[in-house]
Amino acid sequence: VPLQASGGGLVQAGGSLRLSCAAFGYIFSRYGMGWFRQAPGKEREFVAAINWISSTYYKDSVKGRFTISRDNAKNTVYLQMNSLKPEDTAIYYCATSKSAQATGYMRDYDYWGQGTQVTVSS
Repeated sequence: VPLQASGGGLVQAGGSLRLSCAAFGYIFSRYGMGWFRQAPGKEREFVAAINWISSTYYKDSVKGRFTISRDNAKNTVYLQMNSLKPEDTAIYYCATSKSAQATGYMRDYDYWGQGTQVTVSS
């Protein structure tokens, strides 16, 4: 089940980016989706998730700045990131949940995209 993430880049602090993750080869609408990130020298961490009926969940530090959404007609999940901070710098990964639900735990996801780099300069 390939997942293709895109939309990363270099942005100044306070700026915005929108990440996209296109899914192929399965019934996208039936599964939860998540975004995780991994900064240099750190473990991968949860950022945001959305379940099959578009209920959303966020890491505390991104609440009010990031918005996860999905377009089932396009088999795509998005992460709109506003008011970016240097500490948001990381490789961002999208992932498919093992079920219709979505959690903040990596163990609940079984397919991962290749990652897209987000760099926020101060």
